[in-house]
Amino acid sequence: MPIPARLVNERTDLSSADLEHLTAIVEDWSLLADLSLSDLILWLPTWNDAGALAVAHVRPTTAPTSTPEDVIGTFSPRGRLAALDQALTFGRSVTRRDAANPLVPTAVEAYPIHRPVRAARSTDSEGESGRDRDVIGVVVRRASSAPRVAGQLEEFYLSTADILFAMLISGQFPVPETVTGATGRPRIGDGVVRLDSSGTVAYASPNAVSALRRLGLATDVVGADFSGIVTRLLQRHGTVDAAIADLARGRVAGRADIEGSNATVLVRSIPLRRSGPIDGAVLLLRDTTDIRRRERALLSKDATIREIHHRVKNNLQTVAALLRLQSRRSSDEAISAALGDAQVRVAAIAVVHEALSSDSSNEADLGESVEFDRIVRALFSIVVEDPQSPLTLELSGEAGRLSAERATPLAMCVSELVHNAVQHAQGTFVTVEAIRAPDSLTIAVVDDGVGVDPDQLDAAGLGLNIVQSLATTELGGTFEFADQEYGTRAVVHVPLSGG
Repeated sequence: MPIPARLVNERTDLSSADLEHLTAIVEDWSLLADLSLSDLILWLPTWNDAGALAVAHVRPTTAPTSTPEDVIGTFSPRGRLAALDQALTFGRSVTRRDAANPLVPTAVEAYPIHRPVRAARSTDSEGESGRDRDVIGVVVRRASSAPRVAGQLEEFYLSTADILFAMLISGQFPVPETVTGATGRPRIGDGVVRLDSSGTVAYASPNAVSALRRLGLATDVVGADFSGIVTRLLQRHGTVDAAIADLARGRVAGRADIEGSNATVLVRSIPLRRSGPIDGAVLLLRDTTDIRRRERALLSKDATIREIHHRVKNNLQTVAALLRLQSRRSSDEAISAALGDAQVRVAAIAVVHEALSSDSSNEADLGESVEFDRIVRALFSIVVEDPQSPLTLELSGEAGRLSAERATPLAMCVSELVHNAVQHAQGTFVTVEAIRAPDSLTIAVVDDGVGVDPDQLDAAGLGLNIVQSLATTELGGTFEFADQEYGTRAVVHVPLSGG
């Protein structure tokens, strides 16, 4: 859940750079919650130093929550939560640990977040309240109160969490990623590997071992060089291997897919620093075999659909060319004109398929849709083949994206109306006006020609009858002529709800 910007702006005096830094932490702090087996709450100091405001909360997936209630927007006045007040005032972490097991918290802990260095210079002299103005927030840790059996896995989690909390205080968490060869955000429960400073596996969770076994690993994981494991399992070869090798050694932060013959595993590397040089790394592993298979299937399906549209477009353009050729060879002017009109109609449908075959958008929620404004501009070149023509055609407004089911009949309507304005109304200036509303689209074709009698629509030619039929039946909308002092204004109104 993102940090509510409204709360930050109204209740704190933090800058946009501060908010950006805090947001980056919140986007990645589920890792901290899982490793620390604790709920984490981000508190920000209020503008008047009267207390702190809770703006973000994350629960662990590795332990029961200690804070089931919603705390976002809660105000904690000074004096209510001692650990929070101390971290805000002195800028140091406040920890309470079990003497018998120093990894286990015995009370609420607090970890201050310091202002990034780039923004600290302009604000280091602010305030006289005694609070360290370098502290822009505090992460409060509430460990689960449910009893749990301490073992190697829990010890690994908690010891790694302490390192990451230290990195948080020093401004080194989250770690910027330099290898971005894969998408996805694995969590601790998916599988985790801990590397020492030499890149050797010091610990591997059961889920991590299972993922590597599915890739084909037959040897032991603990004590092995993880980079060597990846090199043996990786099926790809080339320049990308160098970046993946650095990631597998824990030297750089990032994500990459390890693709075996029968499986794919996403690996995310997070280098650890206690102080100074890198002191090992945490690697998160997720078996993404099924996910990647579905992604490839979707890409293949998308490519197939685009290829179909491309072939349909080519076939329609061939038909249009044949109609044009036949029209020019006909000695009967009526037949020649009819064939010419048919050629324009076929070409209009081809324009839609061309747009669908070459649309570069990859947004999954768009489905099979197309930018209709692009289609309108392409229709202009069909209606007016002579670039030296004095006729002016322009598009006003934006129609936006339309599904293929709506784009094809609407393109036919626009083509017929523009063609009618040019050929029959003898207009010299034609405008296609697009008015997009949340649940409807209105297209008006306006010309400065001789005009048309709205009462004569039923007796009009084939073109207007086609528009009337498509608008009312295919599109479920309306078609009418609007009042105009001169020329013609033909309006098609299309409802967009439900598709």
